[in-house]
Parts: sequence; C-alpha cells; structure tokens
Amino acid sequence: MTGLEIIACGPLVTVQDRGRPGWLSQGLAQGGAADRAALDEADALLGDAGAGIETPGAPLAVRLGASAHVALTGAPMQAVADGTPLEWNSVTTLPAGTRLELKPTGAGVYSYLHVAGGFATAPVLGSRAAHLIARIGRPLIPGDVLPFEPSNGSARRVAAMDRLGGGVLRIVPGPQTALFPPEVRERFTTTAFTRDPRGNRQGVRLAMVGAGFETAGQLGLLSDFIRPGDVQMTGDGVPYILGPECQTTGGYPRIGTVIAADLPRALQAPLGAPLTLRFVTREAARAARWDRPKTGPLVRDPRALDLNGQQLIGGVVSARDA
Repeated sequence: MTGLEIIACGPLVTVQDRGRPGWLSQGLAQGGAADRAALDEADALLGDAGAGIETPGAPLAVRLGASAHVALTGAPMQAVADGTPLEWNSVTTLPAGTRLELKPTGAGVYSYLHVAGGFATAPVLGSRAAHLIARIGRPLIPGDVLPFEPSNGSARRVAAMDRLGGGVLRIVPGPQTALFPPEVRERFTTTAFTRDPRGNRQGVRLAMVGAGFETAGQLGLLSDFIRPGDVQMTGDGVPYILGPECQTTGGYPRIGTVIAADLPRALQAPLGAPLTLRFVTREAARAARWDRPKTGPLVRDPRALDLNGQQLIGGVVSARDA
C-alpha cells in the first residue's frame, strides 16, 4: 500500500466519510462530510469512494505515491495536475508522482478529493471521519501521508446537483415548532436571510434585517436532543442551521429542521448567499430524496491536447492495393 502526501493545505482540512451513526445516545453526533451529495457523486464516479479529503474553501496541494483514480466533487476548485487543468465533478487516473493542486474559486464552501477505494486511515468507532469537536482525529498538515491502494479506470464526469448558490431550504416542523406563535412562524418564512460569516461544521448562522424570532418561556426550556439540520434560535433570536458536528443536546428553541435533501444547499451556501426557509410536510420531505447522480464519459477539451504528441493517423492503405 502506498500513500497520498499532503504538500500544503489550509486550516481545517480533514478526512471525512459518512460518519458514525448510532452514537447519539452516548453524546456523539454522527459527523461525517458536510456535503453528503458530494459523497454520492464520488460514489457514482468510483463505485465506492470510501473516506476522502474535505477542504472548506482552503487551498490544497498533494502528491500521489502511486497511480490513482481520483474524483473531485463538491464546491468547484481550480484543479491542476502537473500543469494540466482537470475538470471538476469528474474522475480520471493520475500516474504516480503527480502533484495535484486545488485552489478555491469562491463557489460553494466544501470541496472533496477521493481516490478509488478510499483512504485507508485507522478507523475509530467504525469511521475514518475526523470529528474535531469530539477530538477524534485532527486537521491534516503538510507531511501527512494518507494510505491507499493503487488503481486505474476510465475518465468520467458526473451531473452534479445544483446546491452552491443558496436558495430555498425546505424545513419540517419539530417538537418545538408550535411554541412559536403563528405570526412569528409566518414572519420567519417570509424573511430574506443571507449566509453569515460565522459558520463551520457545527452550524451556519443566518444574517437578517429586523427583530429576532422568540417564543414565550424559551429561557425555561429543558435541554433536548438535537440533530444536524435543526434550525435553532440563539438568545438574540437569530437562527443557526446545525451541521454535522453539532452538539447532541441543547436548550435553545428550534423552529424546525432542514430536510436531508436540502442540508447540502444550506452548508454549501457561500458568504452572503440568499436563503429562504419554507415549511413542508413530512411526506414531501421523504419524497424529496435525490436520485443517484448520473455519470457519462469525460470528453477532453481539444485545446488542452498536445496534438504533436498524439497518434492522429492509423490504418493507412494505398488506393493501388487490391
């Protein structure tokens, strides 16, 4: 087994997979990748993407210790392999020794790099995902080497789900929704929010104009279980959408929960992106699951080809031959 070496990276770049379901009663949130749709896209490209690298808008440079079938999904970055541009939302085989550099473009937040079969780091509680709040794993630093099995395959691209510019987030009522008066719920669904600068894998703060959203007796609420997607009001009535590393219990009131199909849109919204929230039924939420991403062949831009190094003519015959 060989490895991928981290040459340079920004802060909070981590290894992520689908996290650790089933530990909520023990005080551990599931964690895992912030953008689950990006993992679905990587699985569609690779068959089994396993654990990959998540970078939250930070540049990343790596070197491959062996040939690898590499998939790039999530928030698009400028990707260059030994000087050759790579298409985002695609998979291609890169030879051993390749230096791959990723630079943010400002679209979305979380970007992902996967290799076929995933990175074989040591699992903890059944997952390789870093969970920084729980002190499981740590951010990657230059010099780290992530082991993987060499692989090859065909170049392909995936039709990515549109989720990087904000938009409408569907929410379902929760156990505390009815505590908010009808007029407060109505104002909440007609308020134009934007993505606030304050946000990380624990949650995203929404900026707004006007008064906060309060419910009677909110200071006396008992702590209750909470999950990613819950829309929780802080003491000043400003909403937070909770992320994969949110706490497992809390006493602030929750007006509803962003449905699973829209949580990637919430967490991928870049700074200042517009967001509005609309209540839907639980039946509509269950029906909103996205389909498996569709893939197709990756056609290279002819301008990127070195025609002098290509065999362009073959099977030449003479008109004089019978």
